[in-house]
Amino acid sequence: MLTVDFDKLGVQPGQRVLDLGCGAGRHAFELYRLGADVTAFDHDVEELDNVAAMFAAMKTEDEVPANAQAQTVVGDALALPFPDEHFDVVIASEIMEHIPEDEKAMAELVRVVKPGGRVVVTVPRDWPERICWALSDEYHQVEGGHVRIYSAAELIGKLSDAGLRFAFQHHAHALHSPYWWIKCAVGTDNDDHPLVKAYHSFLVWDMMQAPWISRTAERLLNPVAGKSLAVYLGKPRVRS
Repeated sequence: MLTVDFDKLGVQPGQRVLDLGCGAGRHAFELYRLGADVTAFDHDVEELDNVAAMFAAMKTEDEVPANAQAQTVVGDALALPFPDEHFDVVIASEIMEHIPEDEKAMAELVRVVKPGGRVVVTVPRDWPERICWALSDEYHQVEGGHVRIYSAAELIGKLSDAGLRFAFQHHAHALHSPYWWIKCAVGTDNDDHPLVKAYHSFLVWDMMQAPWISRTAERLLNPVAGKSLAVYLGKPRVRS
């Protein structure tokens, strides 16, 4: 399930791409398939071990172009272990809402992207997220949980202040918003609740089969109820 639209992002084979806060690697794997030189970065060593194993399996199964490269790096988003202006593209998907010092993380992100490079940041959309917070404290009041809710204006403003230029935005995963509302209503750990199980089965069916009716419904609903906000920006080129 991809939040970033790679057609819009325009990643090219051989470009250096940082997946900042890669988690289980969903975007990193797609970048690898596209032939990018991917760095999957996270603070969770166990997650990165799983991502590295998948990278190796993809290479073995010839799922990636011959020249594509992929690596995992563990570290802190507030002190990225990379040189200035190192990456052509940086993706930060569903990570900023977890970081108390988000402006510091944004500054680091901007530091490591090249002038003329592209950045995409995704976060939970504000109004679906507010419903989750209203229904459940345990949804966000956990270690490593969400520490803020961004409006689009706030997120774009902070990223602009950090040195990026806004290009466009879109919303994604409208069909997932009701799932999380149900989870928050019945208990976030209550995976055996009939409504949770039924809706989860529907989402799995949708992801595996990609039927036209649900794909069309989500595309139409995303502008209204998409659970994620994706913001695309560029780093201005240095003027001579």
